[in-house]
Amino acid sequence: MTRSGDVGEVIRRGRGGVFAGPARRPGARPVVVGVVAAAALLSSSGPALALPAAPAVAAAPAPSPSENLVKVYVVKTPEENGGVPDSLANVAARTLNDANRSGEIFELNRGRAQRDGSSLQDPAQLRPGWILRLPEDATGPDVRLARETAGTDAGAGAPTDGAASQPPASQPAASQPAASQPAASQPAAPVGDPIVLPLPAVLAVFGALLLGLLTIGIVARRRLRRAFAWVPRLVRRLGEPIRRRRRLAFRRSLAQAFAADGESLRLAYRVVAELSGPKGRAVHAVSIDDRGVTAWVATQDDPPAPWQDLGESRWRLPADALARPIRAATPVQGVPTPLLVRVGVTDEGGKVFVDLSRLDGVLSVDGDLGVAKDVIEGLLAEVARGGSGIPAAVLGRTGPQVAIPQGMRRIQAPHPGEAVPRKADPAAGTLRAAARRRFVRALLVVSDPPSAGEAAELAALCDATTGRIGLVRGDADGAHWRWRATRDGSVDIPLLRLTVSAPTAPVPA
Repeated sequence: MTRSGDVGEVIRRGRGGVFAGPARRPGARPVVVGVVAAAALLSSSGPALALPAAPAVAAAPAPSPSENLVKVYVVKTPEENGGVPDSLANVAARTLNDANRSGEIFELNRGRAQRDGSSLQDPAQLRPGWILRLPEDATGPDVRLARETAGTDAGAGAPTDGAASQPPASQPAASQPAASQPAASQPAAPVGDPIVLPLPAVLAVFGALLLGLLTIGIVARRRLRRAFAWVPRLVRRLGEPIRRRRRLAFRRSLAQAFAADGESLRLAYRVVAELSGPKGRAVHAVSIDDRGVTAWVATQDDPPAPWQDLGESRWRLPADALARPIRAATPVQGVPTPLLVRVGVTDEGGKVFVDLSRLDGVLSVDGDLGVAKDVIEGLLAEVARGGSGIPAAVLGRTGPQVAIPQGMRRIQAPHPGEAVPRKADPAAGTLRAAARRRFVRALLVVSDPPSAGEAAELAALCDATTGRIGLVRGDADGAHWRWRATRDGSVDIPLLRLTVSAPTAPVPA
């Protein structure tokens, strides 16, 4: 360390703070001590380096080892370093005269906290203003002394001579404060960098929340379904009157359309006559729509061209084949003829005709009795429009009477003693091959569901030898055909595996 008989103060200002050497006290050997003006917090592995905030230090004796001074270097800006960034190699060359000793400086300062809150982690990255601790043998004009504020370190000790160049001795000592002035208080901890969450972490959190919500929804779906089960019922209940009015208007339009449509009835008779032919095939029903004709035929024969086999005893004639002449069978004296009546229409718009001459007994229409009444009155209207002259009799006891349409002759109901009651047919309700076409001489209408005894008497009155067929509003034991009516005006016909919409309020013939 350079000595002088008259030592004054020296003030050096850098990015790290204010550096001042202690002034000479009378009778003592002068020593220049560099003091850093700002406090820097180092890592927990070493003590902090602190510099007094005063611009100068009064004359004082040479510091003892207890003052805990170490040699440091303040990293320069590119402007202060000749236009290039400062580096550990430059620091080692200036202070240790050996650039290869930069690793020692790195090991002394690695992980120590700096004033801006960062620390040295990469030897190639230095920030201007950082205070770097130097080995004890560091010398040169850039070497400064700093006081450690948190105890001593293995590398910290009393400053050695020659730590810095001597300042001019002309500076008066009176302008300097006492050397015993305490070190500046530590600055508040710097505010850390803002927390930045990576995008994958954010997406993972969002996905976890969404998965949790879905899980809760799945677990609680039954409770939610029970809690809101009343909503669909309420909607259906509120819309039921509107649906009924629309359905009733549609069924009334069907009755008017049936009354004005004689062409489809004539076509149905021609189709039945052609398919029956010389072989006498049993045609139980016919459906006519815009795409052609479907016939329910009880036979094992293959359909004649151009008819197509649809399976389940159904044959199909395409609409383009309806233009050809249909060969009708010549009526034979003493042979029963068909009695075709329209029941309703399918969802596809097909008009469905059934042959009542093959009923061979009693037809029971149960389910909704109001719709059942409409179905039976519709059948009576169809018979009257056909011009067959078949009369009808009503056997009802109480309740709404089935109306006999105008143009149909009404007869007195036969007495039950005219026929011997027979047992109920166990095959009732099925498509029976033995149900031959028979002459229909009268229709017996029952307006109320009959009892078991009344059903047996009705079956006896409608025996095959009598030429009568029964139409019952309600369930009847021993009925050969059973149809079921629903409240919306639909009729299920099990014989044909078919459901149709029945007309209401038939227009008189």
